[in-house]
Amino acid sequence: MENTDKRQQWLDEAAATRAVLAAPGVAARDELKNRSGIEFLGAIGNGTLPPAPIAELLGITPISVAPGVTVFQGSPTLAHYNPSGVVHGGYAASLLDTAVGCAIHTLLPAGKGYTTLELKVNYIRAMTDKTGPVRAEGKVVNLGAQVGIAEGRITDANGKLYAFATTTCLVFDIA
Repeated sequence: MENTDKRQQWLDEAAATRAVLAAPGVAARDELKNRSGIEFLGAIGNGTLPPAPIAELLGITPISVAPGVTVFQGSPTLAHYNPSGVVHGGYAASLLDTAVGCAIHTLLPAGKGYTTLELKVNYIRAMTDKTGPVRAEGKVVNLGAQVGIAEGRITDANGKLYAFATTTCLVFDIA
């Protein structure tokens, strides 16, 4: 597949996903507590539960969710720029934090939650508003009873790497 075809495919997939998402919001605590992580994220993806408000703010769209693996897409714009004239590193960090944290969430049973303890991001190259859509793929490395570890990568439709990250997340009972 040519790169322009893949870029357009990515844009079309994200548009199709956004078309079924509910308005951004925060799900009720019971919705989180009574669903496994994969069920919870699936309910966001099919429009049953609202996506997080930060996803709308940053233009992050869930693309796929599977056990231990998630993919989220964003398109950097001028609104994401820092004073140096490129996309702020916080954009990549937020996109990666979403992908790696949700990858861990996919493996959690009902009644369990997580929070990021540590996020380490390595920036490879700058993004601009010309970069086009980028995808962050998160994959679980290890999940224990109290700690989950995952890694993630941001690439564009050409396969060019922009940043990668590792995370350590605390796993806990949802009260």
